[in-house]
Amino acid sequence: MFLRVTDLATTIGVDEKTVLNWIKNKGLPAHKQDDRYRINRVDLLEWATNQGVTIPPDIFADSNEVNCLSSVSEALMNGGLFYDLPGDTPESALREVVSRLALPPGLDPDFLLQTLLAREALGSTALGNGIAIPHVRNPILGQTGESAISLCFLKNPIDFEAVDGKPVTILFTLVTPNVKAHLHLLAKLAFLLHDQPFQELLHRPGSETEIMAAILLLEETIVRR
Repeated sequence: MFLRVTDLATTIGVDEKTVLNWIKNKGLPAHKQDDRYRINRVDLLEWATNQGVTIPPDIFADSNEVNCLSSVSEALMNGGLFYDLPGDTPESALREVVSRLALPPGLDPDFLLQTLLAREALGSTALGNGIAIPHVRNPILGQTGESAISLCFLKNPIDFEAVDGKPVTILFTLVTPNVKAHLHLLAKLAFLLHDQPFQELLHRPGSETEIMAAILLLEETIVRR
């Protein structure tokens, strides 16, 4: 689960000085082991998502496991799309999100809400341009083994303390069964959201059919790469 500076630099095509600058001046979490920095892949993904830094999704999953993990489109079919979600604060909006999720057996909705709020307290999950990806700091361990992403369009813009200062109107909320699924889906979703036409479709917002078709097309593009 840990990367060396040289591994990260090589994978994303930057020099080691850039990665060290991210650690020393840009807040990329890292710890020293034998006088060398080690970077946790969960921390890297959350940092990159918040900073708008594009990281190749494959860095977060072993090649032998990728085919066993859900795609964004599959997880979204499990979680569902919802329009005109009420709420005027992050807490009230997330409460509405949780109430619409098909949660694994034994997962208490209030517990999930509190873990989502605790993650927001550590730092906003807003990416900018009105989009946030609420998720827990550690994956929710469900009994079904299925991952789910819900896409909710808010009725009212809400301040999520985004870096760009824009209120949030679009929420992607993740519930995953393990760390590998969490990393895989968060990386894939962050990668999709770098596509400007897709963001424009979300802000329109498009219909469920349009959005699913756009995601499937983008996922095919990732596979071809």
